Amino acid sequence: MTALLYKGSEWSYDTIQRIHDAVSEIALGELGLDIYPNQIEVITTEQMLDAYAATGMPIFYHHWSFGKHYTQHEMMYRKGLMGLAYEIVINSSPCISYIMEGNSATMQTLVIAHAAFGHNHFFKNNQTFRDFTDAASILDYLKFAKSYIASCEERHGEGAVERLIDAAHALQSHGVHRSGKRRKIELGDEEARLRERRLHEAEIYNELWSTVPTPAGKGEITDQQRNALNERLGLPEENVLFFLERNAPKLASWQREVIRIVRLVGQYLYPQRMTKVMNEGAATYVHYRVMHRLHEKGMIDDGAFFEFLTSHTNVVAQPGFDHPAFSGFNPYTLGFSMMQDIERMCLKPTAEDRIWAPDIAGCGDVMGALRDIWENYRDESFIAQYLSPRLIRDMRLFAIEDDPERSTLLVKSIHDERGYRDIRRNLAKSYDISYTDAIIEVVGADLLGDRRLILEHRVVDGRLLAPGEARKVLQHVTDLWGYDVELKEVDAMKGQMLANHHARPSKAASAA
Repeated sequence: MTALLYKGSEWSYDTIQRIHDAVSEIALGELGLDIYPNQIEVITTEQMLDAYAATGMPIFYHHWSFGKHYTQHEMMYRKGLMGLAYEIVINSSPCISYIMEGNSATMQTLVIAHAAFGHNHFFKNNQTFRDFTDAASILDYLKFAKSYIASCEERHGEGAVERLIDAAHALQSHGVHRSGKRRKIELGDEEARLRERRLHEAEIYNELWSTVPTPAGKGEITDQQRNALNERLGLPEENVLFFLERNAPKLASWQREVIRIVRLVGQYLYPQRMTKVMNEGAATYVHYRVMHRLHEKGMIDDGAFFEFLTSHTNVVAQPGFDHPAFSGFNPYTLGFSMMQDIERMCLKPTAEDRIWAPDIAGCGDVMGALRDIWENYRDESFIAQYLSPRLIRDMRLFAIEDDPERSTLLVKSIHDERGYRDIRRNLAKSYDISYTDAIIEVVGADLLGDRRLILEHRVVDGRLLAPGEARKVLQHVTDLWGYDVELKEVDAMKGQMLANHHARPSKAASAA
């Protein structure tokens, strides 16, 4: 008879080791997962709150906003208005899983299966993470970033560094290379790269600004000259922070490096936004399979299994659309439900499944199908390919048309063939960040005139920027650039100008 891994809720570090080894045997041996080496660290409630505040990165630079978030989370936690995650996991090699010391032995088992094996496998194998991240170097880079920004605060003052990071944070979602070779950046040997960048930037700065003519030369630039200048600047450029880092005329070398740090951290976290449903769905499916298998093998008792089921049920709870707590789809619910539905289609397909998912229906190899999907898809393509009519019915999904000309909402898509396709397409679109994020590019920099920077927002489906927020963020761009900035909102299909925003450098930025 197999011995229990633990009895009751108490645990020791030896217990954690036994749990890890037992979960590893199932996850690697039976489910066929492929992971980075594991590093499991036990942290306190306060450390978990601190990691919450710093975007899930316990090794991170300091900024006032993290303290603000810590205070908010702590107040809500102490009042019982929110719970804490049982774990935080870092996409690194080794993969670091932080687990709370207050967890019971059953919860430690669950989160090790979920994070140290489920998330770990997804991080290592998903193509989006492989394209964008460098797991072997991120920990060293975060240590470098923390040390470098601390040294800048000592040399230039906390206020100057905070203002710079405020501006960079406001633009972090527009500091990402979404395509091309630059989207994956090697993070190793950062000190040597820093010296090389300083030399390169000095050369670029001198060469670029030596071309600016005297005021008498204004108005004499030809289209050919302007096109040549834009080509030298690499315009249009989707990565606004990257452009400012390299070309803003008034930034000091240390300011460019701080912007680069914020930009690279944003680049590193970018895949998580594209794979939230898949990543949490995969990890939840893994812990569900592992915990059931441990119970089947007699390694956890009935009490531990019921504790797991209670927690799991809470994690995948999905309020109805008419429930006061509804705030969209729970990524754990949608992801896990789709993984289970894929398992069903692999083993017990219906005639409908063979039409809608012919590549996996009846294949019999559940984990083979799932591992392939986890490797090659991200949220919008995953939903567009594998959300089945059966699951649409089970989750009672429907699509509405929100026409501003109507006083009521119209239920546009129901449960028929056309409705299934429409529901699947619309749900997938809502997870496509190339659609949900504003597309803003640097399209011009009038270096031969008043040095005005020109940005363009390609408006999709008439969704203009909120004027107040646009002004605030544009001010940050202006302060970094050092001269006037113009933001044009242009219809992506018709090319028609819909709105225009202007900003001038603030006095504080000019004084800095």
